[in-house]
Amino acid sequence: MILIDGKKIAKEIREEIKNEISNFKAEGKRSPGLVVILVGDNPASEVYVRNKAKACEEVGFLSVLEKHDSSISEVKLLELIESYNKNKNFDGILVQLPLPKHIDERKVIEAISPLKDVDGFHPVSAGNLMIGNDTFFSCTPWGVQELLARYNIETEGKHVVIVGRSNIVGKPAAMILLQKKKFANAIVTVCHSAAKNISEYTTQADILIAAMGSPEFIKADMVKEGAVVIDVGTNRVEDAENPKGYRLTGDVLFNEVAPKCSYITPVPGGVGPMTIAMLLKNTLKSYKLYGN
Repeated sequence: MILIDGKKIAKEIREEIKNEISNFKAEGKRSPGLVVILVGDNPASEVYVRNKAKACEEVGFLSVLEKHDSSISEVKLLELIESYNKNKNFDGILVQLPLPKHIDERKVIEAISPLKDVDGFHPVSAGNLMIGNDTFFSCTPWGVQELLARYNIETEGKHVVIVGRSNIVGKPAAMILLQKKKFANAIVTVCHSAAKNISEYTTQADILIAAMGSPEFIKADMVKEGAVVIDVGTNRVEDAENPKGYRLTGDVLFNEVAPKCSYITPVPGGVGPMTIAMLLKNTLKSYKLYGN
């Protein structure tokens, strides 16, 4: 069993981007810019935003945090997004989800220019992915593909089973791995809660991607011998023995499943670090395509 080290790969990607940015600066060019908009005081969101800001600083991006009270109106938020759509110093706009209930997330996502949609959530990005055009990929599933590529795990003709159908992970992961490209071109099955016996599908997987947000749902008897298991889940589980009062776990019962796998990602330290790394790659891509 080989443990897929997402921290190591994410660090490699940040170093590659940092070197590119150094070259741009040496040529007298501006740095790529990313604005992150945070509404409210969700503790998890604040952690994510801090990590994104730290990663931007590390690679040499211009990074701005727009932090606003949860009482901000939808109109004001949309006006703020439009101001950054027009700002030529910023190549990426990210609105941290979730948003307060009085704000329509769909309107906010659609307000971001498709040219600065570094989260890959805009319908234009999703549509381009669907038909195989070059576009901004949703960061987490793109990170999954990048891990497969960097570990040289063959995907062509393999049966990939994805458990979870979210717009953020499950659906875009399916579209990415269906493409007729290297480290894709797979036969993809997407499973979800309507499956009467989900093990019928998961035990067929050459590559199993767990992305449903259900702690330790995937057990050993749901995985075939030698499978590659990618655990996208990050769940807080109460743990009285932990000083924090909780521990982080994935959607896979790791200790039970790992011995059956050829490759597996841990939680934490697997897919998680890749999400921010791919956000940086999307921002750099926007800068190269539209920012100069």
